[in-house]
Amino acid sequence: MLSLCRTPLKSSLILLMIDFDNTIFNIDIPGGKPDIGALLISEPFLREDYFHHSVICIADYAPDSTAMGIVLNRLTGYTLQNIIEGVKIEKPVSVYCGGPMANDRLFFLHTLGEVIPGCRKIKDNLFVGGDFEAVREYVNLGYPLEGYLRFFLGYSGWSRLQLDEEISNRVWAVTESTDYSSMLTGSEDPYWHRYVRMLGKRFRGWRFHPRNPHAN
Repeated sequence: MLSLCRTPLKSSLILLMIDFDNTIFNIDIPGGKPDIGALLISEPFLREDYFHHSVICIADYAPDSTAMGIVLNRLTGYTLQNIIEGVKIEKPVSVYCGGPMANDRLFFLHTLGEVIPGCRKIKDNLFVGGDFEAVREYVNLGYPLEGYLRFFLGYSGWSRLQLDEEISNRVWAVTESTDYSSMLTGSEDPYWHRYVRMLGKRFRGWRFHPRNPHAN
């Protein structure tokens, strides 16, 4: 592919290109306010490996404080059978990448409530953690996992006010969802596109963005 520009871009041209992206692809849209249980949807040109086309559930947040979230849609190459002893079912149980922090630790989100003793409610019918022996028994008995229980290695964390700053800088769009089973269903880019559609018509440019808008 030929490059139309072989000399360094002037800063004024770079700003013009950024403004073009914001106008055409609707990136420069107010991101909303974070809260526990809300979803963060990455803007389409975010390139970090962990967060490109990611959807994150905020598991812990307070204004003027730190925040924690779990990436919902990024698969790892691992299965639960690879990393936990005593998982007896033959069908591989997918493990997702929750983020770059503590990625040697296993986390799980679920809609099972007190079926898993010791769990913590995130919001309404969405829970995190609990007694892992109860989780292992649930899995080994062959109960459904998709839409009910999902496993993650690691989590995503923000220092004080960092998440608020990123939202102000249009890195994330914030939305609410009460369909918690849907949150634990699907993966990768189709999952991201599903939640971009839920943001409404103003965000439709996100769904059709090129991988690199300046490639041609």
